Amino acid sequence: MSLCFLRKGCLLSGRFSFKNIIHNSFLSNSRNAFGISGQNTWKAWYHFPTSSPKVLHKLKVLTRGSVTVVSPQPFTEISSKAQKVVGSWLMVCSGMVFGTVVLGGVTRLTKSGLSMIDWHPFKEFPPKTDKQWEEEFHKYQQYPEYKLMNHEMTLQEFKKIWYMEYVHRMSGRSIGAIFFLPAAYFWYKGYFSKAMKPRVVAFAGLLAFQGLLGWYMVKSGLEEKEGPDAVPRVSHYRLAAHLGTAFVFYSLLLWSGLSHLLPPQTTHVTAQVRKFRMMAHATKGVIFLAALSGALVAGLEAGLVYNSFPKFADRWIPSDILAYSPKLRNVTENPTTVQFNHRILGETVACLVLGLWIYSRKVPLPPRARMAMNYVLVVGALQVSLGIATLLFYVPKVLAASHQAGALTLLSTAIWLTHEMKLLRRLPK
Repeated sequence: MSLCFLRKGCLLSGRFSFKNIIHNSFLSNSRNAFGISGQNTWKAWYHFPTSSPKVLHKLKVLTRGSVTVVSPQPFTEISSKAQKVVGSWLMVCSGMVFGTVVLGGVTRLTKSGLSMIDWHPFKEFPPKTDKQWEEEFHKYQQYPEYKLMNHEMTLQEFKKIWYMEYVHRMSGRSIGAIFFLPAAYFWYKGYFSKAMKPRVVAFAGLLAFQGLLGWYMVKSGLEEKEGPDAVPRVSHYRLAAHLGTAFVFYSLLLWSGLSHLLPPQTTHVTAQVRKFRMMAHATKGVIFLAALSGALVAGLEAGLVYNSFPKFADRWIPSDILAYSPKLRNVTENPTTVQFNHRILGETVACLVLGLWIYSRKVPLPPRARMAMNYVLVVGALQVSLGIATLLFYVPKVLAASHQAGALTLLSTAIWLTHEMKLLRRLPK
């Protein structure tokens, strides 16, 4: 049974069903629930699929400000068991992506990412003998990182960074195994709905692209560079692309998992709720941009440029913010400017989250949406505190890794919040 709205002669239908629609204040004030009209009046209809031609049955006339949607049940061709199994699988995959992102941050902070100079999708195994370790170490010695930064490194020290990179790579491959094998089985068993199948294909493409992008990023750090700033490290552009793709992949998995396991609760549709939904999506977008700018900070090691807050040394705007020429280069290549932009985005996120929470106190949100909003506020405050502490203490590994994990946690809570408001996008404005 699908709900359809008729407004000014235009029929708008949704792909979800409703067990009930409650008309709060309008019915009590109307003499005829079917005859009243007005500028803000909605005509709600139920469509009952039958073997005969489709017939629309008038249900009620609802005012725009008093529609309450109850117990949305997505149309699906799969059983509830299949829906739960697929949802759990998606949540496991998203959790593994979360862990791999954090592990990747630790790999970068320990400068382990360039220790493995070969890449193969299936044939990477640790050396077993001392001779094999010596050969692996000899390969590493041919590249800039060893020559310029680690020329005094011992074999035992090399093993530590090699295993760190190896664990990170194996973590990525584990995601591939946990994703592709069950996906093939679920597809064969018919566990995916028609709408879910193209998403699974897109997820598979993103995952494969992410693996190739990871090696493309590492390869940039193995190349010889010239000039005074020829520090052996990966391209910060490729690092941002690698991290950004991981964040997108994680976000899509989490959203789809929530759709299977945690359908939104009853939502009272008002102008305030609609405005809150738009503000929540905008806040989520800025959170993503702030996280992406953090990848540029990490790639350029811009967190070590100015380690004071709120000022840059004794200035509100650093003097070298436009030191590079042409000026546009400063946005992505000047460490000072990159840190400045990341701070501004972080402060913007803090203001948006606080403003959204204050506004939410005036909005009739469902209980779970309000809980999600409170979590966004708490995690946002924690993330800002971690960012400031990381800066003031000269980017210690523990704080820096926690700050990166905090960015993904904050994005997760924002995704949860906007998912709780997703029904509103299906209703006419």
